[in-house]
Parts: sequence; structure tokens; C-alpha cells
Amino acid sequence: MSKLHFNTSPQKKTGKYALVLDIGTSGIKTFIFDTNLNPVIRTYERLKKKKTKHGWVEQDPKELLSTAITTLRKSVKKSGMAPTSFNSLGITNQRETTICWDKKTGSPVSPAIVWEDERTKKICTNLKRKYEKLVRTKTGLSINPYFSASKLSWILKNVPQAKKLAKKHNLAFGTVDTWLLWNLVEKSPHLTDYTNASRTLLFNIKTLKWDKQLMDIFNIPADVYMHLK
Repeated sequence: MSKLHFNTSPQKKTGKYALVLDIGTSGIKTFIFDTNLNPVIRTYERLKKKKTKHGWVEQDPKELLSTAITTLRKSVKKSGMAPTSFNSLGITNQRETTICWDKKTGSPVSPAIVWEDERTKKICTNLKRKYEKLVRTKTGLSINPYFSASKLSWILKNVPQAKKLAKKHNLAFGTVDTWLLWNLVEKSPHLTDYTNASRTLLFNIKTLKWDKQLMDIFNIPADVYMHLK
């Protein structure tokens, strides 16, 4: 799928309007805001969820991307504005949903595991006995299937392509914002911010860095992580 090629160069932006993507679980909204933060355009498209097994909830990463692009294009078309009218793109999203893809091809290795998915209950129960206090101290969160760490651990253990790519240092992990940035922005940056990182169970909220000890607890290699910005 072609990128929209948002330009992130530091040159001064002359546009007066901001595009905002709101990536929910049931649908995607795109807003255009004016300089007074008033929404002047709103576009919405529904998303599908798949429940393939009891407790499993998945979404198609490619559908997340294509639907985001559709809402962006519809909003811009509806506004009648030129591309130069926009000075920024903001993303708010379902933060714990987990996606892994091939760094070279950009292809997802599995469906996105949605925040409400409970397939990793057993993993979390086992880890909780020994590491709950440590994890809570570092992250402010409890060991729970809700967060990204156990989902990523499950993918690395159960998806053959993920294991293969990880061994070759070619596996990328991201929350939904990371996946969209990779596909929408020039040069495919592998990025997230502190708010999304803080919902992974792998980010130390005191040091504001990925935590090696947390990575080891969940058996996750360091080179799959996105850069923090």
C-alpha cells in the first residue's frame, strides 16, 4: 500500500490546520482542527474485530492502515483544502494493541492482538507470582494480559515468522501509533511516545527508558523496540 508521505523535516510549516487520527477499536475518526482548536471536519470509518477463539480478539493491521488512509483522504477532500493547509498530524489510539512486522518488507507477521485479548492469562499468572512487585515498581502497572508485553512474548513464541525474523534482527514491534507512523511517514520511522510506551509493561516510568530487566522477564530481544520521542 502506498504511503501518504507526510514530511517531517524541521522547516517552518505554513499551514494553519491540524489533522488528527483517532484510532479506536470499533472505528477510526479523522478530524481537522483550526487554529482555535475547533473541529471543522470529521470523518468516520468502522473497523472489524475477529474473535477466532475464546478470549482472543484480533484486528488486521493492513485494515487499520487502509482505514486510516481512507479517513484522512476523505477529510482532506471534504475540506477542499490544499495539502499545504496542514501543519501537523496527531495520532491518538488504542495503546496496548500489539503489532509485529518485517522491518525489510513492512509486512505484518500476524494479526494485531487487541488490548482486550486474554490469550496470555497463563503467562501473566505465572510471572505474577515472582515479578509482580518489581514490575509494578518500574511501570506503575500490574502484570496483566491487557498490556503489550505478554502479547509480544506470545507472538515471539507462537508465530514462526516472528521467531525467524527476531533471530535475524529484522522484527519490528509497535503499538498502533508506531505501525501508522511506519507506513504514513517518509523514511518509515520506528517511533512511539512515552504515553504509548508506558502501556507496554516494558517501559520504566522513572527512567523514561525501555527497561532491560523487564525485557528479560518477558523474554523479548531489545532490537524489536521502537525509538522513544
